[in-house]
Amino acid sequence: MRLPLVLALVALALNIVVDAYVYSRLQKRPGLRKAHAALSVVLTLLWIGIICVPKRIGDDSFLLGLMWAIYAYWTVYMPKYVAAVFDIVAAIPMIWHGRRWRIVSGAGTVCATLVFAAMWWGATEERFRLDIKKIEIEIPNLPTSMQGIKLVQISDWHVGSYGTDTTFVSRTVDAINALRPDAVLFTGDLVNRHSDELRPFTGVLSRLKAPMGVYSVMGNHDYGDYYRWPDEQAHRADADSLRAMQADMGWRVLDNATVNLGEIKLIGVENIGDPPFRTHGDLHKACPGLADLSPKILMSHNPAHWTDSIAGRNDVNIALTLSGHTHAMQIEVAGFSPAKWRYPKWGGLYDDNAGHKLYVNTGLGTVGLPMRIGATPEITVITLK
Repeated sequence: MRLPLVLALVALALNIVVDAYVYSRLQKRPGLRKAHAALSVVLTLLWIGIICVPKRIGDDSFLLGLMWAIYAYWTVYMPKYVAAVFDIVAAIPMIWHGRRWRIVSGAGTVCATLVFAAMWWGATEERFRLDIKKIEIEIPNLPTSMQGIKLVQISDWHVGSYGTDTTFVSRTVDAINALRPDAVLFTGDLVNRHSDELRPFTGVLSRLKAPMGVYSVMGNHDYGDYYRWPDEQAHRADADSLRAMQADMGWRVLDNATVNLGEIKLIGVENIGDPPFRTHGDLHKACPGLADLSPKILMSHNPAHWTDSIAGRNDVNIALTLSGHTHAMQIEVAGFSPAKWRYPKWGGLYDDNAGHKLYVNTGLGTVGLPMRIGATPEITVITLK
């Protein structure tokens, strides 16, 4: 049995438990109890349907509707979990025959309401609120002619999550062009499942301009691995189609290749991931002279590549690696993201104190759940020193 199915069944079981708990607490309110029971049955059937629907085939518009159905489902259950936990804590005095802490139950209701509001705010507002972050990064041996060069890094656009609506993508392109970058670097995951998702956006994205060029690398979603193809030939052809569309947009895809960005070597590798993500890239093929003293910047989608193969390595002279992939799990509150439990290097600037820096951009788009809570879409402006 595959892990996602196991997790979905565990979620179903836990949600039935919390439904039963809430039902038991509403015994003095028969009308509300009956309405809750009916809603619980409908939502349980919805979740069973979601589990049974194949995710790797089907029309994109249907999959978008499914994504919103999943999200709506959880905007009911996450607040319900919060309220239930507070209510259970409120019942602790009853162990020694005391009275329930009504204030704790009330606080649970308030917190549950805030969670519900935050989830829908994240879906309707936060995921469209651009966050432009500006940083300066020191590059050893940086030629005088490259001092002050301005790079814009963007990542994880997942344009398929917008259907055919180009509004946000167009506004983002305008915001990037207004920054007047010397080069634009996209660090992977342009689509969700297949290259056709990009077609409505090629005209808008072709407006992205920079004097030194627009460069991109492939992310784990860009290979069509999340779609069921009739054969491997069609699978490979889809990734090639995505590369061709980017070329038509004026973007240069760096597939295990190095180009000169002025007097800096710009290296791009295909996706190099930690399990379960497939590895397609080859850093040594991309740049055989990794140990020489020339200034180098690497574009590599998954920050785990930096952690595993670059940080602390004396034989790899790469001053700066640019990655994405994590999305900060699309949640960041007071500088904390649950992405930290999966990727210790989940967002921002990191340094191994041995001459290797990593910047992780938390992405522009969404995948899975159509929301961003705190982790707003990021445009990173990097000035080299």
